[in-house]
Amino acid sequence: MSVKVIVPCRFSYLHCWEAVEINGGEPKYSVSAIIPKSDKATIKKIKEAIEKVKKEDTAVWGGKVPANLKTPLRDGDEERPDDEAYANSYFFNANSKQKPQVVDNKVEPILDQSEVYSGCYGNISVNFYAYSANGNKGIAAGLGNIQKLKDGESLGGRTTAAEDFDEVETEDDEDFLS
Repeated sequence: MSVKVIVPCRFSYLHCWEAVEINGGEPKYSVSAIIPKSDKATIKKIKEAIEKVKKEDTAVWGGKVPANLKTPLRDGDEERPDDEAYANSYFFNANSKQKPQVVDNKVEPILDQSEVYSGCYGNISVNFYAYSANGNKGIAAGLGNIQKLKDGESLGGRTTAAEDFDEVETEDDEDFLS
């Protein structure tokens, strides 16, 4: 059983175009979803989904909720105190082996990969589900699809070519490097 939630958030550590290996594991598509603590409605939806999985999917854990259950929602102020992007926010990591569809506000596919990046804002569809693997028991967030809604300051520290360069008039290609 899983519980699907549409989460408005800021994208961080976004890997929606190519699957990436994390800690030597199987390559996956992933995102760290940052939600402001002021967005109480979204935080409530996420917490309710986690509680529903806890109540309805205990078979994965042998019929009862483990004492050391790992849950996905984390406090950015506590876990990432040196990262401004996570200040006054909650976050969770969602991933999938399957490539997400990436769309714009009109649900049209986004083909230009530079349009969707760590730092922009949008919605993600997430399935919260119970897991038990390698001695770890918890609730995970499976990444569904991604909808970009607006630009934001890039979190990758990367600049655009327009930010790096000024226009240059060239007269003769032979004199370019002399």
